Parts: sequence; C-alpha cells; structure tokens
Amino acid sequence: MLKVSLITTVKNEADSIERLLESLLAQSRKPEEVIIVDGGSTDGTVEVVRAYQGKLPLKLIIGEGFNISQGRNAAIAQAQGEVIASTDAGVRLDRDWLKYLLAPFEEDDSIDVVSGFFLPDPQSAFEVALGATVLPTLSEIDPHRFLPSSRSVVFRREAWKEVGGYPEWLDYCEDLVFDFRLRHAGFKFLFAPQAVVYFRPRPHLVAFFRQYYRYARGDGKADLWRGRHAIRYLSYLVAGPLLVALGFLRYPLWCGGLFLGAAICLWTPYKRLLPLLRMLSPLDKVKALLLVPLIRVTGDIAKMAGYPVGVLWRWKSR
Repeated sequence: MLKVSLITTVKNEADSIERLLESLLAQSRKPEEVIIVDGGSTDGTVEVVRAYQGKLPLKLIIGEGFNISQGRNAAIAQAQGEVIASTDAGVRLDRDWLKYLLAPFEEDDSIDVVSGFFLPDPQSAFEVALGATVLPTLSEIDPHRFLPSSRSVVFRREAWKEVGGYPEWLDYCEDLVFDFRLRHAGFKFLFAPQAVVYFRPRPHLVAFFRQYYRYARGDGKADLWRGRHAIRYLSYLVAGPLLVALGFLRYPLWCGGLFLGAAICLWTPYKRLLPLLRMLSPLDKVKALLLVPLIRVTGDIAKMAGYPVGVLWRWKSR
C-alpha cells in the first residue's frame, strides 16, 4: 500500500482550518501523515492545529515568514511518504477525496500526478455570484489540458524533487509554475473529477479584488498568459472607449458592438448562475443577477492593476 503524506500551509486560518481538519478525520482513505506548515499566524491557528495532534498523525512546522511555496517545500522535505497529497487551509474535503486521487496510482505505476476538482461552498448571494463568474464547471474542463490547483492534487515525491519543488521566488501562481515544470519534465498527468474539495469564495468585493490583483501580479512575475492580459488591456483601454466614442459621434450602431462584447463576456457566468438561483431567496436572486457584471469588471480591473506590477518586479529581478 502506498504511503501518503498530506501537506498544507496555513496563516491566520483560525476561523476555517477546523473544516479541513474535520474533513481529514472523516476521510474514507486516511493519509499516513499530515504535515502543516504555519507561516506566522497571530490569530490562534497554531492552537487549533495542535488540538488535533492527538486525533491525526499530524506534524506542525512553524515557518515564520514563509510564503506558500516555501511552506510546501518545507513540508514535503519532512514528509516520509512516497506520494504527496496537497490541499489548502479552509477547504472542506469530500469524504472520498483522497481515495479517488490515489486510485490511479494503485492501478498504473506510470501515473505521476493526479489532479482533483474543486467546487464553491458559498454562504451568501455574493459568493454564489462570484463562484458562477470565475469558476469553471466540470463540463468546461478539458482533462488533457487541465492544470491542477494545489488545493486538490497528488503527486510522487520523486517528481517534486526532480523539478526542484515549488518556486520559492513566487508568492502567487506558484502551483501553475510547478505544473508547467512537471509537464515539461515529461511526467504523466491524470484528471480525477470525483476527487472534490469545497472552498468558500471571497466574501466581498474588496477581498475578491485583492485576490485577483495578487493572482495577476503573480502572472507578471512568472511571465504567464501574456496573450490573455494583452486582450484585456485592448478591450478595456482601446476597443471599448473607441466604440463609445463612435456612438457619441452619431454612429449609434457602433455601440451595438460594445453591448455584443459585454453579452459574450457575461454569457458563461450567467449560464453557470441560473441553475444555482434555486438555492436563493427572491431578493438574493436579484442581487446575484446584478452582481455578475460588477464582479466581472472588478476582476478585470484587479488583473490590469496587478499584472504590470509583477512585470516590473520581473524586470528588476533579472
């Protein structure tokens, strides 16, 4: 039987870490060890984690000032398992999450990385709208191109070692760079959609802006998705203003292009949202429907603000 080490990093997760720890206790296939690295919590997270040391085979590492990559690498360096399972603080694991992630390893020795899926666990109308706006559904995933999030993935320890671990110079988007390194090295990936973790979307617009600003800053640091960011700048800073200007210059049909572009951008979020409205009250239904465009624009502005900061950091760091 495979020996599995589950790793995660935490910082100021006192209000949410218990969800993860309780779902670990409930796993149908439990890990042989659990290693948690705390990056310098000041809210009682460490005390909550220590309370579970008698319930789980848990090792706590205090890494004051560690970023996520440094924390993950420190945990894996201490791990005894040949297979590493990674997740994030604050998520809730499906009871069979680890079982489904490990099944391909037990059936095929050539598999190196198995990625699970993740679903929103919303607690308000805003969080329902946010999840629908930014998170793909399972039907939208191409299993052959899907890049694992480190909130739901299992990989061989030797693969981690061969590619040099997570990039410690990067504070966000580190799992994407790790994925690219593994793919470039020729390791074999498999997608296990039944292996699900549930996580709560950001609770308000300011937290969402901050999250996407940091993601885009990470893209700029790692030189990721140049084309996507270029299209966003062209859309907001060139095409949109041009269509508005033409509309004011007595060419009203040009404004139709602006509305068409908006409809295309919002079609997928609304398609995801409509089946979710049944869980909301009538007032919250209206709120969610109105929030989708605001969330979409806020996310785009956050990305446009964060990306050049990351690019400037990369240029200075050369």
